[in-house]
Amino acid sequence: MEIEEWAASSGGSSDSEVTAPDSDSEENCYAYGDLPKLQFRKDTSKACWKEELGMAEIVSNKGRMWTTTGIARGGKIYIFLEDILFLAEIGALHLLDDEDKCIPLEDIYKKVAEGVGGSSWESFEVYRHLKSLGYIIKRHGVCWSVKRDKRVPAFVEGESGSQRIINNGNADLSSITATTELFSAMQITELRPVFDVYPPNSKFRKSNPGNPIFVLCISTGSPPTKKQVEDLEGKCDGVSLKFCYVEHGRVSFFSFNQIELPVLP
Repeated sequence: MEIEEWAASSGGSSDSEVTAPDSDSEENCYAYGDLPKLQFRKDTSKACWKEELGMAEIVSNKGRMWTTTGIARGGKIYIFLEDILFLAEIGALHLLDDEDKCIPLEDIYKKVAEGVGGSSWESFEVYRHLKSLGYIIKRHGVCWSVKRDKRVPAFVEGESGSQRIINNGNADLSSITATTELFSAMQITELRPVFDVYPPNSKFRKSNPGNPIFVLCISTGSPPTKKQVEDLEGKCDGVSLKFCYVEHGRVSFFSFNQIELPVLP
């Protein structure tokens, strides 16, 4: 097997068509402390943190970024911590708590460092790098959206302390709680597909995203074995598989090619 260096750098209706309500009021958020990465924008979206989900629900969306960011469930848009932190760093999002108070950027960093909602600092570094290059990214195994009947509204039903999104009377198998619990249960050191990566596309639609250009795994230790690579490739349904390694803020990508050596006389 041959390792190929890919890149390195420092540093009825579809739920996808819905939009969250805009708010006319603006708040001054993330305005304290020395946060050199923070930027400020005139039009900023807002999201409410849902502790029980380990995600945030968009309550005010501004800009076209929501056509390629977040998953749509029950007529609402939800985002993972990597989405939240990336958007907060560039000043495109204010994260609010249950009392509509702005959650400091430093607290979002802490959530990522603690692995809330299946997040990790390594996966965020990778997400930020690819997102900054214009790629469209979502967590592997999570659907962009779920189609539902217009005549039957989706609603949230409590069940055993968790929440399931109900569509047409049936539990959505891609429920948000189940998704976050799955990622939270995974070990950071476990070699697994993490992100589905799509090329930049101004006509991208969550209702018809097509296939990703590659599935990305994060390697935190030794390079994967031949068996691990073959097992992971078998789970990618023919989509190209790439690996990345994060060290001291540097994100390196690599892939494996199978070659046949000539038989020597």
